[in-house]
Amino acid sequence: MSGAVTTGADIRIEGLCKTFGEGRRAAKVLRNVSLTVPAGSIACVVGQSGCGKSTFLRVLAGLETTYDGSVLLGKQPLHGPGLDRGVVFQEHRLLPWLTVEQNVAFALKGLSRYETRRCVMRCLKRVGLGSCARQYPYLLSGGMAQRVAIARALVNQPKILLLDEPFGALDALTKLQMQQEILALWEQEKTTLVLVTHDIDEAVFLADRIVVMAPGGAQTVKETIDVALPRPRDRNAAAFIALRKEILSFLFDQEKKLRRKA
Repeated sequence: MSGAVTTGADIRIEGLCKTFGEGRRAAKVLRNVSLTVPAGSIACVVGQSGCGKSTFLRVLAGLETTYDGSVLLGKQPLHGPGLDRGVVFQEHRLLPWLTVEQNVAFALKGLSRYETRRCVMRCLKRVGLGSCARQYPYLLSGGMAQRVAIARALVNQPKILLLDEPFGALDALTKLQMQQEILALWEQEKTTLVLVTHDIDEAVFLADRIVVMAPGGAQTVKETIDVALPRPRDRNAAAFIALRKEILSFLFDQEKKLRRKA
């Protein structure tokens, strides 16, 4: 990243609160979340199930529009979905009746056939699938299908890429390969990445900043950790293991305290 031109946008969140339902049935899923993600960086959000990670990402995607607090993308307030953000889910969600090329082109509007194909092929080549454009999703492995989903999210050249457990359904070896590939894409595109994951190793391997959501129903940020480890990162290095241990302690030590109080 040294000397690279950043094309991503920064994210600034202040006092974000999100509640589902009303009255006695109201459930607060995010409480006073404040966070900054610098442009062109990778932020990983980690935490136990039910801590609000996916809801947080849905707010950033513009899929949840009623909340309290402030969310700025660059200098602009967030107002619903937009082409400045691409989203990749845990399932690839490819349309089985469309080819790989047609799936990636699905989000493109207003371009000529030539421009559409040029944009699509650029993205497919970036994810190593330029030769698979005419294939259908059923012919692809899980890792290949997820790479198509990433290409589809990148085709509009978003400033921010949001990933919700994108490698969670993959086998262990494919997951490691995909982590390497998302880093290579990030270095090319200079997009701001926000990735939600349960995998602490994945967060330490990828992130510039790790956001640890508090366990035990608190639905807020417990710690924000800036990762100073140089890339490429060695998962067996002492500093890597120490950071992983530190994050696990934030998650589970707090949970033990809450159990004792109960």
